[in-house]
Amino acid sequence: MKKFKPEILLDQKKPYSHLTFIVLALVVTTITIIRNDISGSAPDILGFFFILLVQLEAFIFIASRIFRELDAGITVKEFTTTVIRRFILFLVLCFFAALLIYLIFKYISAWILGYDLSSVLHDFRTNDFGTWVKSTLGGLSFGAAIFIVIQWLDALKREQKLREENLVFQNETLKNQINPHFLFNSLNTISSLVQNQPEAAENFINHLSSFYRYILENGQKDRVPLQVEVDFIAGYFNLHRIRDEEKILLDIRIDDTDSFQILPVSLQILVENAIKHNSATREKPLTIKVYIEESFIVVKNNLQRKASQLRSTETGLRNLSERVSLITGRDLLIEETNDFFTVKIPLLK
Repeated sequence: MKKFKPEILLDQKKPYSHLTFIVLALVVTTITIIRNDISGSAPDILGFFFILLVQLEAFIFIASRIFRELDAGITVKEFTTTVIRRFILFLVLCFFAALLIYLIFKYISAWILGYDLSSVLHDFRTNDFGTWVKSTLGGLSFGAAIFIVIQWLDALKREQKLREENLVFQNETLKNQINPHFLFNSLNTISSLVQNQPEAAENFINHLSSFYRYILENGQKDRVPLQVEVDFIAGYFNLHRIRDEEKILLDIRIDDTDSFQILPVSLQILVENAIKHNSATREKPLTIKVYIEESFIVVKNNLQRKASQLRSTETGLRNLSERVSLITGRDLLIEETNDFFTVKIPLLK
């Protein structure tokens, strides 16, 4: 059995929404008759019901065009400003839509009954305006409720999406932490260094410990200071430098790290991706460059594809791209040429 979703009642592409509006219009019409706010004549009752139903449809249509999903990476101030602007625009458009619907109905009624069409506006200004304003304010109150419901549903969807993406990321991070190949190479390195270079072995163990500590402390965060991530990458690279000597080169050229933040472990994923898929020798070292370009941090490496390797699923890049889009509201940029592979991550302030 499918789980019922409340937003289906506001989706005008679904028949349930129109049935909901009809039932709601009938309920409001019935309450209005009981309160004697309209006469008991059939034309007045049908007219009131028809106007109310069309207004509901119009309000929902306007809401669906205005209340689009907000980017996940916007600040609290931007979120508040955007919501207030949308709410004011929604009320203004609904007010004029209600006025237009009411006047159109009056003109059609006058034409059907053979009344003088030129008197419609005059009668509206002198006789009907007060009643119309009162009923419209009631409708706009309902519109405000629609606004709250849509924003609530949007917030729930954003939270659920973020939770799902974080679970995926945590799963991938956990797999990276216990990657047998990485651990096997690291332990072999420690074993060989302990006998011949005990100081280098101790240095390697310290870097390895710092690597796992960083992931455990920051893996579930949305952002960390750029300098913290850069220091982590430098430590992670030292693990490979000690093991692979001069086969892999890391060139970090970042002058200003204090002004920016970045997704945690994002640079490590890109550096690891470059090392995993490219060969490296002393004659042809793998060079990884990290630098800032406009509002992005760039990780660029020369392409030296391994002669034989398993087909890449690109899971790491795909998950990183989804996290970047969700948290920053911008896209991860990937560029590949015959000579270089470049990835650009949006920076946060």
